[in-house]
Amino acid sequence: MPDSPTFDLNAAHLYFSVDNFNRTWDYIEKSSRSPEEDMDMLHTAMASMWHWTQRSDATDENLSVGYWQIARVFSLMIQPNNARTYGLLSLKHARDLSPFLKGYAYESLARSEMQAGNRVALYFYLEKAREMAQRITREEDRRLLLKDLESIK
Repeated sequence: MPDSPTFDLNAAHLYFSVDNFNRTWDYIEKSSRSPEEDMDMLHTAMASMWHWTQRSDATDENLSVGYWQIARVFSLMIQPNNARTYGLLSLKHARDLSPFLKGYAYESLARSEMQAGNRVALYFYLEKAREMAQRITREEDRRLLLKDLESIK
C-alpha cells in the first residue's frame, strides 16, 4: 500500500460526504426497508458524517445536519438511545445556528424520547421545537418542521 493516496483526498471527502448523505435520504424516503437496507442506511449515514468530519470546510451547520440525519436513522430503526445521542450532538452544533436547525435538533430529541416512552422529555423537546418553528421566517421551512412535529405523539 502506498504511503499516501494516489487520489485527491479532499476531493474524496467532498464526494463521499455528499454522496453518502444523499444515499441515506434515499433509504429514509423508502416506504419500507428490509433489515439489510436498514443497515445500509445506517452505514451510509455514518460514512457521510465521518467524511464531513474530515473536511476542512465543515461547519457547525454541516455537522448539526449530519448528526440529525443519524438520529433520524436510529429513530427509524427504533433505537431511541442511539437516536438521543446523535440528537444531542445535533443540538450541540446547532447552538448558535438558525431556528430551523435548532428546531430539527429538538425534533430528533422529541422523536427519540417518544420511542423511549419518556413523556416528560418528549413534551419538553416538542415544546422547544415548536418554539423554534415560530421563529423560522421562511414559511416553507416552518411548515416542513411543523409537519414533522405532527408525527410525534
